[in-house]
Amino acid sequence: MSKTSPNKSKTLSALGLVLCLGSLPLLVGLTGCASNRSTQNSAQRQAAAQRKDDHAISCRVGAALADDGQYRYLEDVKVRTFKGVVELSGCVNTSILKDRAGDIARRVACVRDVHDSITVRD
Repeated sequence: MSKTSPNKSKTLSALGLVLCLGSLPLLVGLTGCASNRSTQNSAQRQAAAQRKDDHAISCRVGAALADDGQYRYLEDVKVRTFKGVVELSGCVNTSILKDRAGDIARRVACVRDVHDSITVRD
């Protein structure tokens, strides 16, 4: 067996401690990045799901407008949805048709609110 001097043993211990303490910030940094990526992926999945839900709502509102007996008067109405809030835009001939489009949109499932930006032609 070889004998090591006490100074050499202390030096090796100090070097080991320095290496451990030096690698700690790197380890914490990598772990933090991984959790940020996980949070980003989760946020991206939620945003994609919200867009899909909004698209489905827009399709249902458009179909409800098309199913209405007055559709030919509502065919210029455009539908956009953001976070469950439907925005109606376009032009119609009377304020009665404008109100009718808003009422139809409000009755569609999952619609949280309706912003009626439809203009009435003079």
